[in-house]
Amino acid sequence: MTRDQAEAYIHSKFRKGSTPGLYRTQALLAKMGNPERKLKFIHIAGTNGKGSTASMTASILTKAGYRTGLFTSPFIYRFNERLQIDGEQIADADVAELITWLHPKVEAMEEQVTEFELVTCMAFEYFLRQNCDIVVLEVGMGGLKDATNVIPTPEVAVITNIGLDHTDALGDTVEKIAANKAGIFKENGHAVVYRGTPAVEAVYEKVCAERNIQLNKADFDTLRPISHDLFGQTFSCGSRENLELPLLGDHQLHNASVVLSIVDTLIEKGWNITEQNIRDGLRDVTWPGRFDIVSRKPLFIIDGGHNPQCIDALVTNIRDYLTGRRVIALVGVLADKDYGEMFRPVMELVDSFVCITPDSPRKLEAKELAAHLRSAGAKAEGFDRVEDGVKAALSLAGEDGAVLCFGSLYSIGDIHKAVERI
Repeated sequence: MTRDQAEAYIHSKFRKGSTPGLYRTQALLAKMGNPERKLKFIHIAGTNGKGSTASMTASILTKAGYRTGLFTSPFIYRFNERLQIDGEQIADADVAELITWLHPKVEAMEEQVTEFELVTCMAFEYFLRQNCDIVVLEVGMGGLKDATNVIPTPEVAVITNIGLDHTDALGDTVEKIAANKAGIFKENGHAVVYRGTPAVEAVYEKVCAERNIQLNKADFDTLRPISHDLFGQTFSCGSRENLELPLLGDHQLHNASVVLSIVDTLIEKGWNITEQNIRDGLRDVTWPGRFDIVSRKPLFIIDGGHNPQCIDALVTNIRDYLTGRRVIALVGVLADKDYGEMFRPVMELVDSFVCITPDSPRKLEAKELAAHLRSAGAKAEGFDRVEDGVKAALSLAGEDGAVLCFGSLYSIGDIHKAVERI
């Protein structure tokens, strides 16, 4: 296969409403010789902050000299982003070769794997062939029945910030969601969690007690912001002073605190990570699409926020970084999201909305979204073409304003390409 044929084959496995469970993934891995059993992992679940936490952790491990795999989803600009080693995306030739190798094994299965299951298996094989010392593995959805949960006991199992998302599959309370995500906690392991409500933390404590797991809760009490601007922020946490982080937003400091707890757990287990590795890894981390400044003149920011917790963080960022500027929201959403509730918190902070249609089968048409926003009292217009929406947003923002894109990760790639063309 060529690289493009390989990606087309991967996407051909997309199907909605597939039966949850690990048996398809396990069956394919068995045909592959179970590469996942020959790797070490940091396994990260959560509603929000999984990708940022994974990226920071991987950056620190790379600085420490470990050959570090990073598996994340979804991709923002191109498929290759999902599999990285030491910050380098998988090569096109490797995508083609791996899928060519996997193809007969997949086609011989009684029940076909899903797209995510296929990419998960592909990632394990890739990281094994590339002799990774450790893999930072992001969960797709939930935890207990997620395809990534076929791995043996990881070095650290992590749960980031959780909230009510995918409630149809994971449960309709945060406690039920926490229990599902705690499904990645395995016997005699180590766990790190983002601090939550007492009820949520009680879920983690119960699971860890039952499975003889050492639980470490992130240290938010000693987290101290020092300064921030559109270039990054400085903070201290515990005995670590004046740490630099290019990722913007108070929520990223909390994610960084989780990362420091992960690293401390690894150090306790004998991994050789110095304080300078930690500083360098945080300072040099990149994570596109999360309050990400893609242009400074004019100011154009892309954020993948698409659920209530993300929007709350976005509201804080608007107030912290964009006060005094005219803010034009460039938005697109999926029809199955609660978009009515999504946009309510930002309405008073945004001058007007420019709506576009995401490239997804679950898309909400731009003109329908614009009509909804106008009915809620906002200024809004919809555009069929992404490039037309970007041009309109830039025109409305002017030289001193800011364009803020959010609402769906599925729009980010097309928007970024349009900004580059204009």
